[in-house]
Parts: sequence; structure tokens; C-alpha cells
Amino acid sequence: MSIDRLTPPPTPWKRIVGVGLVLAVLVSIVVLAFSWPTVTSSVRGVPLSIAGPAAAVTQVESALTAAAPDTFAFAEASDRAEAVSRIEHREAYGAIVLGADPEVLTSSAASPIVSQLLTGLAPRLQAQLTAALAAAGAPAGQAVTVAVTDVVPLAASDPRGVGLTAAAFPLTLGGMLGGILASTLIVGAWRRVVAISVYVVVGGLALGGILQGWFGALQGDYLANSGAIALTLLAVSATIVGVSSLVGRAGIAVGPVLFLLIANPLSAATQPLEFLPAPWGAIGQWFPPGAGATLLRDLSYFPSASVLFPWLVLAGWAVLGLALALIGHFREGVKVDFVNEVAAQPRPLPDAAPAHARHAVAG
Repeated sequence: MSIDRLTPPPTPWKRIVGVGLVLAVLVSIVVLAFSWPTVTSSVRGVPLSIAGPAAAVTQVESALTAAAPDTFAFAEASDRAEAVSRIEHREAYGAIVLGADPEVLTSSAASPIVSQLLTGLAPRLQAQLTAALAAAGAPAGQAVTVAVTDVVPLAASDPRGVGLTAAAFPLTLGGMLGGILASTLIVGAWRRVVAISVYVVVGGLALGGILQGWFGALQGDYLANSGAIALTLLAVSATIVGVSSLVGRAGIAVGPVLFLLIANPLSAATQPLEFLPAPWGAIGQWFPPGAGATLLRDLSYFPSASVLFPWLVLAGWAVLGLALALIGHFREGVKVDFVNEVAAQPRPLPDAAPAHARHAVAG
């Protein structure tokens, strides 16, 4: 065998140009997917409760709407207690309480960005109320003081919420890693399911210990947080395993395309979902990255908030992936049975000698 036959032929120039163009398109898609939420986001539709006398509430709403149109979505509360309850149930990011003791209520645990925005309203509100008091004939120099109260603050171990925000992306990557490795290294749909089951249980406990016990990014019940992490990992990895069990190695692409390029940018893990162009923020909550990030935040800081929806979203994706793996398992079993049946069929033995050889001997 000559050396020339072992050397592969040079790649055609057309293919070289085609590969370069495809790579350029791919990197453009990646940049677009990751930068689009930041570039297109804006402060809008922030749920804000207002409690107090009707005339004062109307005046403040009109002033805020004129100063920052579409920034807030107002909802009236009967009193301060109801305003606090709405924050604790994650129905509002903050509140303005008017009356004898005006106050701005914030929640840095819900969103540090919105908390800073509402804190900045206090001086403006104070000036507005002072001017209204002077117009009503109050003595000169009498000013209104507006207090700012963080109703649900971030923990001292994570005062800026960086750890909680940063945890979302590794969970998506972790789920993809488990699904891709199980699909490529393990043969058999059920064996892959067992592998990712072990992975998500151990991974959930380990990551829960790191994020809560070491970094202090998570609060609340450790087992609940670990369960949320495990289910997030399972929702992503089971989907990848399920699709790859049906269509083969090509199904692995569902991880990078669906969860990394589409779902992760829409997860609203780094900003309020209201900041994303509608309806993408709400759509992102139907995917594991968004549901997982919301669930961990609620479990850590908002025990009064309903967490049924994110639990159901994560469970739905996990069940979908396991169901696809089950279908792939039975399809795989049918193929194996068919091959075994064909192999078991008796075959006629070949003649000891070819026909022309027998004729030659006979002659």
C-alpha cells in the first residue's frame, strides 16, 4: 500500500468556504441569543401596589405615569398590611403607602434592580408630598419624611443577590451535561434513565450544599432547595436522553438549541421577566431554566408565594423526557427482537463444492 493512498485528499475550496460561512452563522446566532435579552430589555410593567387615601393615590399614580410612562403597573391596596402581603406573595415588587406616615416598601430579594428603582422614588415622593402640604397651608419649613423599608431583603451572605442569579446558568449546563454524556456513553434507554436519576439526586444534594451551605446563595430548607435543583437537572437531562433515544445522536442537539440558545435567554434569571419584550418573559417560565430560577428564588425568600407552577413545569419536562425514553426503549427492544429472529432462522448449508467443480470431477 502506497503512502499516497493513506493521505486524504485536500478539502475542496467550496467546502472550505461553506464551513466558514456556517461557522459565522452559528456564532452570530449564539451572540444574538445571549445579547438579545439585555439589548431589548427595558424597565416597564413593574407591578407596584399603592395604599392610602383615594385622592392621594390618584395624584401619585398620575405623577409617576407622567414622569415614567409604562414603567409601573399599579394595583391599589387597602392598607399597608395588604401591600406587604402582595410583596410576600410575589404579586408586586414593592409598594407606596400614603397617609400620615408615608413609606416606600421594596423587596431586594425579588429584584435588586427594582428595589433600587423604588428607593429612588422616595426623594421625589417626599418633595411632592411636601409641596402638596405647603399648598394646603402648612407652616413654612414643614417637610414630609418618606421612609424606605426593605420588606424581603437579601440575606447577609448574598447581599447583592449575585450567588442566586449566577446559579441559574450552571443548572442549565449541568442538565445538558448529564443528558449528553448519558446519551453518548451509555447504551440502552433505561440504563441512561438510571444514570441520570443517580446523577440528579447526587448532583442536587451536592449543589444544594455548595450553594446554600458554602456560598450562602440559597436560603430556607436545604432539602427543598436540593429537590428543586435535582428536578431542574432532571427536566433538562431527561429531555435530551428521551429525544436521543428516539432519533439517535442527532437528538442531543435539543440541549444546546432548545435550552441554551432559546430557553436560557428567556429565563429572566438576571432581571424581572417584565423587563423582557412581551410575551417572551412569560414564555420563558414554561421552560426548565426559567422555572428553576424562579422556584429557587421563591423557596429561598418567599415562603408565602405559590410555587405550584414552577414545580409543575419542571415535572412536566421531566415526565416528557422519561416518556420519550420509554418509547425509545420499546422501539429498541422491537429492533433487537427482529434481529434475533432473523438470526435464529435456519439457513441452507452451502454445497461442499461449486457446481462447475462438480461437473469437472464428473467429466
